[in-house]
This record gives sequence, structure tokens and C-alpha cells, in this order.
Amino acid sequence: MSTQQTLDHGKVNEFLGKAIQDVGASFQAGLVLIGDRLGLYRAMAGAGGLTPAELAKRTGTHQRYVTEWLAAQAAGGYVTYDATTGRFTLPPEQAFVLLDADLPGAFMLGIGSVHGESKVADAFRTGTGVGWHEHETGVFEGCERFFRPAYAMHLTSQWIPALEGAQARLEAGARVADVGCGHGASTIIMAQAFPQSIFWGFDYHAKSIEWARRAAEKAGVADRVTFEVAPASRYPGTGYDLVTFFDCLHDMGDPVGAARHVRQSLAPSGAWMIVEPMAHDRLEDNLNPIGRLYYAASTLLCTPASLSQDVGLALGAQAGETRLRKVLTDAGFRRVRRVAETPANMVLEARA
Repeated sequence: MSTQQTLDHGKVNEFLGKAIQDVGASFQAGLVLIGDRLGLYRAMAGAGGLTPAELAKRTGTHQRYVTEWLAAQAAGGYVTYDATTGRFTLPPEQAFVLLDADLPGAFMLGIGSVHGESKVADAFRTGTGVGWHEHETGVFEGCERFFRPAYAMHLTSQWIPALEGAQARLEAGARVADVGCGHGASTIIMAQAFPQSIFWGFDYHAKSIEWARRAAEKAGVADRVTFEVAPASRYPGTGYDLVTFFDCLHDMGDPVGAARHVRQSLAPSGAWMIVEPMAHDRLEDNLNPIGRLYYAASTLLCTPASLSQDVGLALGAQAGETRLRKVLTDAGFRRVRRVAETPANMVLEARA
């Protein structure tokens, strides 16, 4: 009996439909970035229905390209199309997600990650890692854009207030180290919210630190924010009232070693806030859209980054709270609690 004769063709068609959606999404990613780069979404926001010619005129683009782009956007549900008028509309809900929530940043991160596929495929064969710094610029910029909206929404309004005594200390004037800061979005958000405090952002990736310094100047907080190139296990300074790790602990080769350094760098009453991707402890409980996104990113970015470093623990982006707690307690933190969560993140507080 041939393999085809044993197939459930209903299941074949069901899976094929899912796969076609994925293939379409991979193409759509490029179109989203084009719409972002050329200002097409912004030109449509609040404008009501526009014809391709009108959108092309508003954005200084070629009508024929815009016509095809709009058709693809309508087929994907990003815009709506009125067949009676030939006009396309960007609904306010889509405008919010694309512009305010910066959905294109997620696509930028995804495309940049996929561009490193050949390096990661080689690492599959050898078991070696692929360092964060080995990826293209789109990964670094996309990562900032992917995470920044959630930080802007939750960090100073929910996550820091959930830490024991942290907000009052920051309002009075605290010393804060933001480790694995990347382009510095989280550091700058905290600095803007707490003008009495001083902040240090550390990251081993020199180009990201250069970007963060420019961002701090632009945001007007460079007098209270210092960005330095330093790894998580050797960043300078002690007596920090708050140390923060945003979506980076699982990327580290030796997270226990990094955690030990955090403990040594904290003031006696200081706190460590760890923001990590939301995950349950069991694989079967993470087989959902959030898990799908994070497992994929972890395969292309997070696990290779950890394996490129000493120890190479490779927690992965879906480590779950139990494994994260073990890292913290192995490093000597005696008090660990989950203080906040969103559909995408969990926030832990650790104290010696």
C-alpha cells in the first residue's frame, strides 16, 4: 500500500491551508516593512478611503506598485476594500496595531532572524552557537521595536510598582543597572519616568551601545544615563538599588554566573527585576500562538546565542518559571516571586 493511500485527505487539506497561510505571511512580512518604510500606513491612518492613485500621490510613490501592495494588504485583512468605490481603508484597530503598537518591528525582527538561517543551519550540524552580534542590523532594531511598546505600556505603570518598595526609591533617587539593554529602550523609559534616579545600561554588543547613546541624547536623558559595553557577568559598579534584565536572561550562556554577579552588585536592600517571555513549564502547555512565536525566535536567535557562550546552558525563550527560579536560587537568591505578567511576559522579583 502506498503512503498516499493511507492519508487522511481532509487532514492533508487542513494542514496545507495552515501552511499556505504561513507562506503568505512570509511574503506579507516584506510588504509590511515596505508600508512602514514608505509611510503608506501612516498616510492611510484617519484618511478614510483612498484610491491607489491618491495614496501614491500622498506618499510620493508609484501608483502601480501601490495598487498591487493595497491588493495584498486587503487580501490579508490589513486594510479593507470597497468594491463600489475602488477605495481602500485602514481601520482604526489595524492602525493602532501597525503604528502605535509597532507591529512592523516584529516583522523586522522576524525577517532579520530568518536571514541568519544558513548560519543557524550550520550550527545545527556542529552544535556550536551563533552570537547575537553575528546577526544583521534588522535583528537589533527589530528587537527594540518588538519589545518597546510593551515596556512603554507596562514598565513604569505596572511592573516597577509591583516590586516591593522600588517605586518610592526610584522617585527619591536610586542607582539602576539595566543589563542586556540593547538599544536602550527600557533604560530610557525608566529614566524619563524617574528624573531623580541615575541609570547605567550595559550590553556586550558595541553597536547597540552606540545606538543607545544616540537615543539617550535624543530623549534628553543623557545627563543621567550612561551606556557602557560590558557582559552580564562582569558589568561594573556596586550598590545598585535596582538591577533589571529585560528579555535577555535566557539568551545568556551562563545565566547562573550572571545572576551571581547581580547579587554581588546589588545594595543590601536592592531588588533584581527579571522580565522574561511568558511560558508554562511544560512543552504541551506552550503549544499556542505565543509559544509558536517564541519557540521559533528561540531556535533562530536565543538558543544559538547561548550556545555561542561559555557554559551554553541554552534555557531558550520558553524556559518557564520553574527553570528560571532554579537559576536564581542556584545563584543565592532566597526570595523569588512572580510580581506581574502579560500574555507575552512574566516579571520576577529576586532578592538576596
